[in-house]
Amino acid sequence: MTILNKHIRPRWGSVVLRQVKPMLVHAWLKQMKLSPRYKGKIKALMHRLFEKAMFWELMPIQRKPMEFVEIKGVTQRQRKPRVLTVDEFYSLLDLLTEPHRTMVAVAQCLGLRVSEILALKWEDIDFESRTMRVTRAVVDGIVDDVKTEYSEDDLPLDPGFAALLLAWRSQCPDSAGHWVFPSHVTGEPYHASPIQQDYIRPAGRKLGLGDIGWHTFRHTYRSWLDATGAPIGVQQKLMRHAQVATTMNVYGNALMESKREANSKIVQLVPGPRTAGWVQ
Repeated sequence: MTILNKHIRPRWGSVVLRQVKPMLVHAWLKQMKLSPRYKGKIKALMHRLFEKAMFWELMPIQRKPMEFVEIKGVTQRQRKPRVLTVDEFYSLLDLLTEPHRTMVAVAQCLGLRVSEILALKWEDIDFESRTMRVTRAVVDGIVDDVKTEYSEDDLPLDPGFAALLLAWRSQCPDSAGHWVFPSHVTGEPYHASPIQQDYIRPAGRKLGLGDIGWHTFRHTYRSWLDATGAPIGVQQKLMRHAQVATTMNVYGNALMESKREANSKIVQLVPGPRTAGWVQ
């Protein structure tokens, strides 16, 4: 909704569909001072809107104009994501207070997006079967469906983690929506950015971790899955990705310790390191 309201609607909301030409969209995106990746998100949403227009018969079925719009560098990562070690994560956790402490624990232990964390309700958690259902997301205070159909799924709850959530429930403020993390001011879901700017990043800087944010925990979750030796298919399901390529390419940054261990196992297969004659 943010992309739609902030970018697409102000520029194209009053334009007739047939007048939304690829060259105009290309020029509009080019002049924006945004990252290629963010521009790619804008293009993807416009592409989806044209698909819906055809489905609703607002325009004839045809090749969608957005297919002609190209954005250079959209697939290139602007900055290598930060991945936390176990010690770094616990040091960060020690600097946080509730409810941010439990929010971050949920992000790290389940790999949820912050929009999904803020949208959790107690009814989504089945403590008896130790599962959590992810069905909705909150962006800028607006409750909506999760990112994709693959994002909506049941996740397992470790007994120890379930106990942590029960401990939080015992002190969680009541709210009309039965939110897991209701604002103490409004009783409604928090906004993600202030928590990141006012609590997570300052704690990260204090520890010398740099400007970490909500997505740091999702990247770290994926890397820790690697460290456990979890099969890639299981990782894809836990990350709730539609394509395994997303799990591998976007979030495929294993911890150095895991890479070192895997590399050593390969090296030990070579006769040289196991003999005194390795170095000539």
